[in-house]
Amino acid sequence: MGVSTSAPDQGVAVVTADFPPVNALPVQGWYDLADAVRAAGRDPAVRCVVLAAAGRGFNAGVDIKEMQRDTAAGGHGALIGANRGCAEAFAAVYECEVPVVAAVQGFCLGGGIGLVGNADAIVASDDATFGLPELDRGALGAATHLARLVPQHLMRALYYTSRTATAQELHAHGSVWRVVPRAGLHDAALELAREIARKDGYLLRLAKAAINGIDPVDVRRSYRFEQGFTFEANLSGVADRVRDTFGGAGHTEGPDRP
Repeated sequence: MGVSTSAPDQGVAVVTADFPPVNALPVQGWYDLADAVRAAGRDPAVRCVVLAAAGRGFNAGVDIKEMQRDTAAGGHGALIGANRGCAEAFAAVYECEVPVVAAVQGFCLGGGIGLVGNADAIVASDDATFGLPELDRGALGAATHLARLVPQHLMRALYYTSRTATAQELHAHGSVWRVVPRAGLHDAALELAREIARKDGYLLRLAKAAINGIDPVDVRRSYRFEQGFTFEANLSGVADRVRDTFGGAGHTEGPDRP
């Protein structure tokens, strides 16, 4: 349980998140994930990082139960910590010195969208779904990253409805590299990572910096802007009301789009 790093192939590091039952990460988990991705990217022997998760889903966002416990005790530390931790984890993926391949299975929700939206490539299982149920959870954010996966108007419709898109739909939009049976996800992600890792390591780092440098959106600043509205929702009391109705981190999937 937690975040671990392995090296299954030369030049490839796999960072795996394992937070049962649904990979809803606590505050410390986001920071641990950020540290692991940054450390892998700094390693001169690594040329590609695979971001993976254990269990039935890739990521269910933040641990809402942790936030509810803190709020019930009269504090906002968990909210502030989750926002800062998410920002650091998303930035770590985007700023990783080498390309990051996200291997996504099952549900990829909330903070999961922030991670994969900042990845360099996505390989997904055929049961993967992607979405931002933030409005159902009393929060806002990661529209910055969803907009990197689907066209603008689809992003808005998904955001307002809290519905999900399938891996096949994202593949049709060009944001998912491959869709494979779930049993073959690990191998497919490693196959892409190995192909990338065969390139010159120094040149790969230059390429990553160059591509980030021409990005039209400053993802860190854009996400931070969104987070301000999450704080407003909490100060107004609407976030607690919606979260209490939502019922905690055990809920993992919204309805698929027709």
